[in-house]
Amino acid sequence: MKRLLLWPLMVVLASACRGPQPKPSAETPQARTALSIQWRPVDNLVGRGRFFHSALTLENQGPVALGSSGWKLYFSFSRRFLKDGEGNVDLVQALEKQGIRISKADLAGSGDYHVLEPLAGFQPLLPGERRTFDLLANYQAILKTDAPAGFHVVFSGEPSRRGVAFAVPLTVEFDVSDRKQTTRFGGDVLPVPTPELRHAENPAFQSLALAARLLPVPRRVKEGAGRVTLRGDIDIGHAPALAGEAAYLASALRDVLAASITTRPDGGDARISLRLDATLDIDGDGARDAEGYLLEVKNGRVSIIGADAAGAFYGIQTLRQLVPTEAYAAAVRPGGRQSELSLPEVSIADAPGFVYRGMHLDVARHFQSKETIKKLLDVLAHFKINTFHFHLTDDEGWRIEIPGIPELTSYGARRGFDPAEAGMLHMAMGSGDNREGGDPLDLEPVRREEVGRALPPAYQGFEPEMLNFVGKGSGFYTARDFEEILAYATERHIDVIPEIDVPGHSRAAVRAMEYRHRVFQGSDPLRASEYRLSDPEDTSEHLSVQSYTDNFLNPCLESTYAFLDKVVRELKARYDAVPGARLVAIHGGGDELPSLRSNVWWQGSPQCKRNSATRDLSDVQLFNHFLTRWHRIITSTGARMTGWDDVLHHGLALEGFIPMPWSNVWGWGREGDAYTYANQGYQVVLAHATNLYLDMAYDKDPDEPGAAWANFVDDQRTFEYRPFDIFSNATEDAMGRPIAPSTWKDKERLSAAGKKNVLGMQGLLWAENVKTPQVLEYLAFPRMLGVAERAWNPELPPVSEMPALWARYTNSLGQYVLPRLGVYRAVDVRGELPERLGVNYRIPLPGARRVEGRLEANVLFPGFVLEYSTDAGGTWSVYSGPVPVSGKVLLRTRAGDGRFSRTAELD
Repeated sequence: MKRLLLWPLMVVLASACRGPQPKPSAETPQARTALSIQWRPVDNLVGRGRFFHSALTLENQGPVALGSSGWKLYFSFSRRFLKDGEGNVDLVQALEKQGIRISKADLAGSGDYHVLEPLAGFQPLLPGERRTFDLLANYQAILKTDAPAGFHVVFSGEPSRRGVAFAVPLTVEFDVSDRKQTTRFGGDVLPVPTPELRHAENPAFQSLALAARLLPVPRRVKEGAGRVTLRGDIDIGHAPALAGEAAYLASALRDVLAASITTRPDGGDARISLRLDATLDIDGDGARDAEGYLLEVKNGRVSIIGADAAGAFYGIQTLRQLVPTEAYAAAVRPGGRQSELSLPEVSIADAPGFVYRGMHLDVARHFQSKETIKKLLDVLAHFKINTFHFHLTDDEGWRIEIPGIPELTSYGARRGFDPAEAGMLHMAMGSGDNREGGDPLDLEPVRREEVGRALPPAYQGFEPEMLNFVGKGSGFYTARDFEEILAYATERHIDVIPEIDVPGHSRAAVRAMEYRHRVFQGSDPLRASEYRLSDPEDTSEHLSVQSYTDNFLNPCLESTYAFLDKVVRELKARYDAVPGARLVAIHGGGDELPSLRSNVWWQGSPQCKRNSATRDLSDVQLFNHFLTRWHRIITSTGARMTGWDDVLHHGLALEGFIPMPWSNVWGWGREGDAYTYANQGYQVVLAHATNLYLDMAYDKDPDEPGAAWANFVDDQRTFEYRPFDIFSNATEDAMGRPIAPSTWKDKERLSAAGKKNVLGMQGLLWAENVKTPQVLEYLAFPRMLGVAERAWNPELPPVSEMPALWARYTNSLGQYVLPRLGVYRAVDVRGELPERLGVNYRIPLPGARRVEGRLEANVLFPGFVLEYSTDAGGTWSVYSGPVPVSGKVLLRTRAGDGRFSRTAELD
């Protein structure tokens, strides 16, 4: 039986984190915190889909026993623990018999924060002893990122100061050969990927024409016979309205070419010219094609003509893709820029299929710096994405400064060890105050380099750090930061759509305003209640899917609308301060209020009963009442309101509202909602979880970070997504079970008019597991490239022709697109980014099989290098064709930038 044991080194925390220190005595907290924890799933099948069995093992490596009192172990876990006695005929929860109790750790009893503490009958855990506790929790756990995270221990009597909580390292164990650990329940027929399965699916190498090397693929490409060489003095002539685009191109060329590059108004004689033609018609239908362009490289010159400034910008991006990969790779080295660039002669005519081509990023669950956001925006612009949906608020954090309401960020943007939440939000999702101090958490688990490991985390899949306090639980963008991001996006023709997610998913705001109320209630009662969002007398009980019980705004308080109006006015002020920035829409959230079958939203609120406008309204009517006023607040700025399609689930009609349908999980019943809304006249942005949620794990390998509730989403799912016929994608459910085409016979299809109402689509990256910039890039790329391709070219050939198209796409990624992405340098016109080259895209594991004693190997993206080892990784050889091997073989994929995939094992 093969076991995968992660981070097996059990760390004694006392000295490793802080350098040489006096040896702790048996009485010091440092000695008492010499603990380690291991977690493993035991049986996902026992609960038949309702719950699963896991094992938590504590090892006492200190000199003092852990007794029946005096300590508490805190951690984050996204699952709900069953109560004692809950379960089924096979197994019931029995925590008390094991001498422990597990409960919500925060004073409010809300969210994913738990505490394990001993009961009076707990048998002391002696020095050197290991003890395993059997736990039952709802749903299943088949990935390592499903594990609990962020363990820290507290001893009674410790003062409430820095050092009161001591972090405890966690390891995760998975046995991939044990079906009970890797199967969600009996109906789950998806296998864990193996080298043999990958080998059968991977396409063969093929040579590609120029058009197939570009992404998105242009509509028309006519290759010439010659080359155009750029060297020496290069002038970029531009139309008056394209000065910014010319500066961008000049900066991009300087990154790769050692030449004198200048910009000037176009006089018709420049080596590179940027012009506009407002009548540009690419598809020949007699109408101007917005964002379209013509690119011509011939006779020693480069000409780009855009239908508008965005079109000229996209012509520049295509020109950048014509630069040889070798030039980008050389420019990574100091002094490596080439003295000339050789470009193929070509004529390209191109225009997008969708006007909305987007990416959504959640920074509420884990914060990302403005530099990370800027780099991401430049990469997205390179692939002609034009909308950035910025999810700025949620239960776990409020990430934008609102002048006049400082508590939103001084309190609501901070997480840490504060169970009473007196000064910040509690720990969540395994992270707190960013390992930077500021909360009473000390002695964090050591990082790899501190314990002699050779390499820092590669983030090519799961890393133990992801469960051990890595990630920014705290952080926010100042008003100036946000304006910088807007300016950077505007320069790249990207519209930023801010999201304020209400009335659910609002805990950070609600708690921050309760903190404000506490601060001012004695000195300034009016100020204390000015923006209050909850009714303190409300007895309504609800439980969100993320286990929050107090994350709703109250729709009956005028202070709720005063708050939202203030937030929106300050958002608009940020856009007004940035020349050219467009506030085209504000996303109002509106999603995931829990079912009223077992929850109460606001009926227990006395304030609702006192308010003459709301006293007779049901919860559904209160929801619609709130959203009607929220819509009015948003549209008063001149922006449109967009939001999750939940806004429309209860019969509400909002003029100009743009729904984003997301919950199309096969079998849930809402698969065709997007088409229903479009046919009704709503303009729709597709955000379907089954194909476009980039936080879903790539596949069922336990080392793939992410979630799995909607689907496993790999590169093929984003690339082959059919915006106008999603039912063609619905061939199997999330468990891998085939779905008969007849299942969808009664679902509404797009009408001709409805098709015109599909504005576009976006990839979505929720951040429960996005704890570092490297994880962000791993989860986003290359899947986001499939989104970019499909948003630019939404029409697809018949399903029978898709294998050939898929093979062409994967070859393009392997031979051209990803090698450039690995050495990508964000265009930095004003010198505002730190030097960090390359994108940490996911490198696919090799496919392999053994045929008559010979190793045969391939890779999803032909063009990448494969390596194999027959001595357990001691030495590696480049695979160039079938080769005799015996015994266990290890394989890995090497990218052009020198990074490696995880290692695959062929027995």
